[in-house]
Amino acid sequence: MRILALGDVFGRPGRNLIISKAGEIRARYRADFLIVNCENASGGSGVSSVNANELLAVSSVDVYTSGNHIWDKKDLNNIIQQTDRILRPANYPSPCPGRGWGVYRLGGVRIGVVNLSGTAFMESLNNPFLAFDEIYEKIHPSCDAIVVDFHAEATSEKIAFGYHADGRANVVYGTHTHVQTNDARILERGTGYLTDIGMTGPYDGVIGVDREIIVKNYITQRRSRYETAQGRTQLNGAVFVLDEKDFRCTGIELVREIYD
Repeated sequence: MRILALGDVFGRPGRNLIISKAGEIRARYRADFLIVNCENASGGSGVSSVNANELLAVSSVDVYTSGNHIWDKKDLNNIIQQTDRILRPANYPSPCPGRGWGVYRLGGVRIGVVNLSGTAFMESLNNPFLAFDEIYEKIHPSCDAIVVDFHAEATSEKIAFGYHADGRANVVYGTHTHVQTNDARILERGTGYLTDIGMTGPYDGVIGVDREIIVKNYITQRRSRYETAQGRTQLNGAVFVLDEKDFRCTGIELVREIYD
């Protein structure tokens, strides 16, 4: 079984790639299940209701995860409560709109998808390690495989979480930094792990933003209004290959596509 995860969708360039390329990429990488992180889909910060509906219309995507920018567009609240295809981090304090995890059927296989946000250099949410423990106890009897999108800034927190979930989650990958890492590995108890799967959106900017703006900010030490970068685009992610019998991860393939 092949699970494809694509990294953070950034602005209109990222949305256009998902709308136009998701089905093709899924077919080319022979993916059985597709997860996309969409938290930066609207102008690089949050997801508007209009853009959420555009993404939900892409039938080749099974579920969208998110992260710390999920609430930046307030009109998402109604949609996120009406669909199980957009997840928000499960460790937001209760009460909170939406769902932090879901169980999805792929033929006779049940795939649990869990969305968590780290807390190192991020918002002070509930402890994601303990949140995973609670969620795992709830869902593992009804899941054949569990996938975790761990949306976090610190590589150390992501790696530590991978070890924490090893043997319970079948796949753990990181999002948020928009830079794909080169440390794909299978942990001791069979969990496929990658610190960050990268981003989907502008290629010639600085993690999605117009590069001139970011360079100027560093020179002047003053902030300017961010604009989505133009030019070439990129689509990054990874395919996690699971054994069809025990669902241990047996291989990881990085995905990196650049478009003129």
